Amino acid sequence: MKGLIVAAGQGTRLREQGESKPLIRIHGVPLIEQVIDRARRAGIDEFLVVSGYRGEALRAALDAFAAREGVRITHVVNEHWDRANGVSVLQAKPLIDGPFVLTMCDHLVDPSILRDLVATSPEPDTVTLAVDFHVDRPLNDIDDVTRVKCANGRIERIGKVIRDFNAIDTGVFLCTPVMFEALAASQAEGDDSISGAMTVLARWGKARTFDIGERVWVDVDDPTAFRKAEDLLAAGRL
Repeated sequence: MKGLIVAAGQGTRLREQGESKPLIRIHGVPLIEQVIDRARRAGIDEFLVVSGYRGEALRAALDAFAAREGVRITHVVNEHWDRANGVSVLQAKPLIDGPFVLTMCDHLVDPSILRDLVATSPEPDTVTLAVDFHVDRPLNDIDDVTRVKCANGRIERIGKVIRDFNAIDTGVFLCTPVMFEALAASQAEGDDSISGAMTVLARWGKARTFDIGERVWVDVDDPTAFRKAEDLLAAGRL
């Protein structure tokens, strides 16, 4: 199965760690290599990486990594990296014609989450989001996460500011190509984000959820999250 990794943004909140967020070393290894390593352990064997900001340096580093580790990596370039993340995903449409896993370059997850998500086999024309129901004791900053309202294995609402929610978006998705249709529809409505596409899919009745249970994940997007991820990696929990 293919894995699509979004790595086009600036990552300004981690600028003190390095100019290119995907290449920041965490526990001694570039962040994007940590993400790819976990995906490979889950059985994903081919990667498409969307680059944008400082993309040339990232692509060179990934080429060296691919040669060293024998990983298949295809570059996708997003010239409009200053727009929301859904624009990056849509750039990969010509290269994907079947199910794929979508994740972010700064989200570290327990590899078993990816493995079990892939094993569910997606329903035709649906997208499944891995969600964390621990909203009362989140590892991640509850004021910064994307919130999800779920019911009966389906997404009803999703967004940063919704008040009625019972789960958190982990940034890991099992997609079918309907994701691209939803992205295009969301952009036509003025929302370039992945969450906008998931809102469209929820409206279409095609947005599903996967409960990660007690397993951990971290969105490494600021110094506090960076330190949490380093501690989890050192403890062997990621």
